Amino acid sequence: METPIRIHLADDHQVLINGMRTLLNTIENFQVIGSSLKGTTLYEEVTNNSTDILVLDISMPEKDGIEVLKEFAKKGYPCKVIILSAYDDVKIVQEVMKLGASGYLTKQCACENIVEAIQAVNKGEEYFCNQVREKIFSTVTKNHSKLSKSKLDPEYQLTEREIEIITLIALEYSGKEISDQLFISTNTVETHRKNIMKKLKAKNMISLVKFALKNNLIKP
Repeated sequence: METPIRIHLADDHQVLINGMRTLLNTIENFQVIGSSLKGTTLYEEVTNNSTDILVLDISMPEKDGIEVLKEFAKKGYPCKVIILSAYDDVKIVQEVMKLGASGYLTKQCACENIVEAIQAVNKGEEYFCNQVREKIFSTVTKNHSKLSKSKLDPEYQLTEREIEIITLIALEYSGKEISDQLFISTNTVETHRKNIMKKLKAKNMISLVKFALKNNLIKP
C-alpha cells in the first residue's frame, strides 16, 4: 500500500478548513492530519506531526504566511508549502517562491486545483493555478523589453538573445514561432534552447518561469 501524503491545513477561516478537509479526505492516498487557525505555532505543529504538504493561507493572524515562510527558511523546511491567497499579485508570488514555497493557489481556484497542486508538489514540482500562471505570463509579455541580466549570478552568463528566448519559451511559443518572432532559424532557436536549459539546469518551462521570478528578470 502506498504511503499516504500527510497534509496540514492552515487558514484563519474554520469553514474553509472544513471544506478542504472534506474534499481532500475523499482522495485516495491523501490524509489531512492537522489544521491551524494561527501561524504562531505552525513550525512546531508540522514538525511534530511529520507533515508532507502544508497548505498555508498567506493572511494568517498573528504570524502571516510570509513570516511563517521566513521562519521555515531560517530553521529548515520541515515540509513542502503551497500558498493559498486571495491575491494573484506577481510581486507576492515572487516573494513566496523566493522564500521556498513550492506552489501558489488563489482562493478562487483552490477547490478546483488543490488536488492537482498537492500531487505535483509532492512529486517535487512547482505548481501555479491557471489564474496566477496567466498573470505571470501577462507580466512577462508586458515587461519583456525591460528584462535585464545585470542582477544575475555571473555563472549563468545569459546573453540578451537568450533572455529573449527564455521569455518566449515561458509564453509557450513554439520553435517556429520563436524563429519568426526573432528572425532566426529554427535550428538556431533549438541551439539556444539547449544552451539555456544547460546553463540554468532547468527541466521544463515552469522552471524557467521560477528562475525569472527568483532572479528579478521579471519586473512587476
